[in-house]
Formats: sequence, C-alpha cells, structure tokens
Amino acid sequence: MLRSYLMLAAFFGFTGVGLGAFAAHGLKGRLSAEYLAIFQTGVLYQLIHALALFGVALLAAQIPGRLVSYAGIAFTLGIVLFSGSLYLLTLTNVGKLGIITPFGGLCFLVGWAFLGITAWRLGGV
Repeated sequence: MLRSYLMLAAFFGFTGVGLGAFAAHGLKGRLSAEYLAIFQTGVLYQLIHALALFGVALLAAQIPGRLVSYAGIAFTLGIVLFSGSLYLLTLTNVGKLGIITPFGGLCFLVGWAFLGITAWRLGGV
C-alpha cells in the first residue's frame, strides 16, 4: 500500500505541476479568465490532494486497518472526478461535465472523514 499511494502522490503531484504550468503558459490566451480560473481550481485541488495521498502513504505504513486506505481511494477518486471534470469542462466547453464535479468534492470530504475517524480511533491525547 505504501508504494501504491506514494506512486499516486508522485503522479498527481507531477501532473498537477505540469498542468499548472500548461495553464499559465499555454492556455492563458486561449481560455477566458473565468475558464482559466476554473482550470486553476482543478490544479489546486489536485496538488493539495496529491500531498494528502503522500500523507496517506505514510500513515498506511504506521496505522493498521482499512480506513487510511479508504481515504486514499477517496482522494484518488476525488482528483479524477473533481479536477478531471474541471479540466475537461474548460478544454471542451461541455458545460454538462460540471455535473461530475460535486461527486469529486464529495470524495474529498469522505477521504478527510476517513482520516478523521482514523485519528479518533487512535485515542490518547
């Protein structure tokens, strides 16, 4: 599990930086300011949750149980659904793709909830 989540964190971190640079340099004159901001929101959430996946990898090596792994799955799905739908929405101008975005946001929330439950179950101070 450690290797899988570290690889996911590296992949999403790498592609997040690349997509951010692509937006800043390659899309600046091609997208409206509104769509560029939407694309950048996708990049921001991807990078934040790439770091969250890194944390999941470290926690999975230290804490037994499935909740940490479930958090990693939820974060991964969140990146794909939330950020992916925003990228596709801005690049294709297909507004109906925005229907997918909240499901990605829900996955992010579920992932953070799993981490919170994991912390609660650890007990102590």
